[in-house]
Amino acid sequence: MLRTAAITTASSALSDEEVVERVKAGETALFEVIMRRYNQRLFRVTRSIIGNDGEAEDLTQDTYVRSYLHLDQFAGRAKFSTWLTKIAVHEALARLRDKRRLVVIDAETQSSEDHVTLESKTPSPEQELLTSTMRIVLEGAVDRLPEIYRSVVMLRDVEGLSTAETAECLELSEESVKVRLHRARSLLRKDIYAQTGAATAGAFQFLGVRCDRMVAAVLERIRSLKDEN
Repeated sequence: MLRTAAITTASSALSDEEVVERVKAGETALFEVIMRRYNQRLFRVTRSIIGNDGEAEDLTQDTYVRSYLHLDQFAGRAKFSTWLTKIAVHEALARLRDKRRLVVIDAETQSSEDHVTLESKTPSPEQELLTSTMRIVLEGAVDRLPEIYRSVVMLRDVEGLSTAETAECLELSEESVKVRLHRARSLLRKDIYAQTGAATAGAFQFLGVRCDRMVAAVLERIRSLKDEN
């Protein structure tokens, strides 16, 4: 761990391109600098495409190994970070296409066998927690609306009344209901973003143990490739 810290500290001032040149010259251990700089970005971008933490980690590993094997193809026409991210995107899209093909094949197989598998509708504990958190955020945002908008939202969006029913209940014209609902939804979006926006930069964290695990796994794969050669 001390060795890792020393490598990272000593190389923190180097540009990506300088690190790449030194890795290509034989300082394989310096590739860790690249990984620690971009673990979170690659995890986020692959997860946004594939939608699964575990697969995103696998794809991030594959991206690093593929980029390491093809460092000689980096010509410097774009930033290294851009080149690396594009590899991650291509890897994730390829995985997604494979998954979709498998879904189609599975669907065709199930159809031919006249077999239906029912998916459980019971929410997981994580889903229940997310639903509860979203409800609390939404309730707070609705409570902060001006009264004239709050009542429209409660009747239309919460209770599910039609525009005509809402207008009748509040003794408003249907046009007034539509205008107020539009303004209320706009205010809600702004309020909810204000409540959650500060956390956006911290979403889908890939730090600490997860980052260390990724670095160790990729370095081990690189060492195995060198041994094979």
